[in-house]
Amino acid sequence: MITRLLKNTPEDLEIAGNLIKNGELVAIPTETVYGLGADAFNEKAVRAIFQAKGRPADNPLIVHIADMNMLEQIAFEIPDIAISLAKKFWAGALTMIFPKRPEIPYVTSGGLETIGVRMPSHPVAKKIIQLAGCPIAAPSANRSGLPSPTTAKHVMDDMNGRISAVLDGGQCQVGVESTVICFDNPETIHILRPGIISLEDLKPFAEHVYIDKAIFQQIDCNTKVASPGMKYKHYSPKAKILPVDSPDFASFADYVKHHAQEGIYCLLFDSDKEITGIPCMHYGDDGITQAHDLFLRFRELDELGAKLVYVRMPKQTGADLSVYNRLMRASGFEVIKI
Repeated sequence: MITRLLKNTPEDLEIAGNLIKNGELVAIPTETVYGLGADAFNEKAVRAIFQAKGRPADNPLIVHIADMNMLEQIAFEIPDIAISLAKKFWAGALTMIFPKRPEIPYVTSGGLETIGVRMPSHPVAKKIIQLAGCPIAAPSANRSGLPSPTTAKHVMDDMNGRISAVLDGGQCQVGVESTVICFDNPETIHILRPGIISLEDLKPFAEHVYIDKAIFQQIDCNTKVASPGMKYKHYSPKAKILPVDSPDFASFADYVKHHAQEGIYCLLFDSDKEITGIPCMHYGDDGITQAHDLFLRFRELDELGAKLVYVRMPKQTGADLSVYNRLMRASGFEVIKI
């Protein structure tokens, strides 16, 4: 298959919409990461997503919509709290899980009776959904397990020859996937995957907001999960990622110096100094910046041939939790505590 690289022009947007309408796969930019899009109602097209990515069939997809009318086509029993959240955070990086309508095939929902839905804020994503005339199922547009793509080049590196087209909409603004939530009851928000919309952001909308244990620890491989990013090792570059939970930079630097080896790199906060004799990269001082830069740095480290990367661990609050979770998943929940 020849993968076309499309531009952000009216003509190419029309081409992308028609490809999806006709059952093809197109990688599209969103504000979070690039998504691998297909008609959410087209079972054959959605199965092609799993094949192109090498994605496990029990890993559910998120469906992207352009307006609230589309939500009614794919989900029902929308609680009042979800409407309030949509008014605040849609269009944006929040995915909400609802009971699915029968028209959504089980391949799209990972065999579940529920479906994750979000309304992206990226104007190109919104336009392509409108042109395709259907909700678009779109996991991250990378080979399964690799870092999510935040540029069209990343997508081409992973998916060239596997999908019909990639639409280049520039670099993604957020850099990590959306926050995913479900509702245990009308007063409770359950966070299944953290993103830049944090627990602190959600607290004003519910009496109880809590975080799933899968964000902090590996769960059993036989467990059914309602959200992507909960079960499998993910977001990982070719290099071995080793997060280091240290009280300060000095203790981190001492540990790295005593465990230096060929092919080692460090991923540091912007405010950290360089470590003499060890190649280092920086990825921000706060959760928003780190989320934007993390997958970019992972791909750059692979291009440099890094074998082992020690990473300064962020906090476990606010937007920082999204980065913490991606690092834990990338390392297979292996972390060094000092």
